Amino acid sequence: MNEVPIWKIPKWPFLVTFALLIAVAAAVIYKAAHPISQAEMYISVGCVALGALLGCLPYILDYRAVCKLIEVNAVTTVVEQLQNLKTYSAQISAATDQWALVQETTKGNTDKTVASAKEIAERMSEEIREFNEFQLKLNDTEKGALRLEIEKFRRTEGEWLQVVARILDHIFALHNAAARSGNTDLAEQIGSFQTACRDAARRVGVVLFSAAPAEKFDAQKHRAHGVETPPAGVLVAETLAPGMTFQGRLLRPVLVRLHDPNAPAAEPSPEPPAEKTDAAESGQLALEAD
Repeated sequence: MNEVPIWKIPKWPFLVTFALLIAVAAAVIYKAAHPISQAEMYISVGCVALGALLGCLPYILDYRAVCKLIEVNAVTTVVEQLQNLKTYSAQISAATDQWALVQETTKGNTDKTVASAKEIAERMSEEIREFNEFQLKLNDTEKGALRLEIEKFRRTEGEWLQVVARILDHIFALHNAAARSGNTDLAEQIGSFQTACRDAARRVGVVLFSAAPAEKFDAQKHRAHGVETPPAGVLVAETLAPGMTFQGRLLRPVLVRLHDPNAPAAEPSPEPPAEKTDAAESGQLALEAD
């Protein structure tokens, strides 16, 4: 594009010619007799048209010259790019050859690296498998130890529950004996002692409960003394041994004597305390069976 001025055509000859032709046309019209003849009119129009064509001709030639120059520059640019493309192709070929050489050189090392990686992976898998087996064995051992400790704890829990039940049953029988003896002070003292013992047992989850006299018999929480299948609607006469729950779980029901509507009312005798003790022992046996 910098060579465009070299291609320009001088315009002043064309412009001078254009001016002369316009002057000729004007002179012909000025000198002609009026009205103007057709010949004079044709000469004037021809001079003006020819002058206009000559005036536009240099600009048209400049335009064509610029177009040619642009085409030449474009061809030059394409040629340069083709040369650069050849250079790039040579560089790519050289890089490809170098990469092939590197692959050939490192092929043996790559195979060794892959083999080493596979060996390490297999070794890690084997160690993981052995570790998992060790963990399973350790878990089984710990579970066995925990199971043994739980069994020991339950056995110990059952033993001290039996001891507490025996003690509370004997205290209950002692309180009943004191109440039947007629000694009010002794009965109150033993009753206070029994309440304190039951409060102490309640702190570890052992709760005693009794059946109220004339309470309706309930097979879920009562057990009749000397009767296998009590009739429906029978009433409780008295409690022979209290029931027991441990942390909300029923250990044994209340051992009760049922009310016999056909039996005559009798005065309490001093012998029932021993009978109460036997009933407490039977309640304790029920606890051991549970």
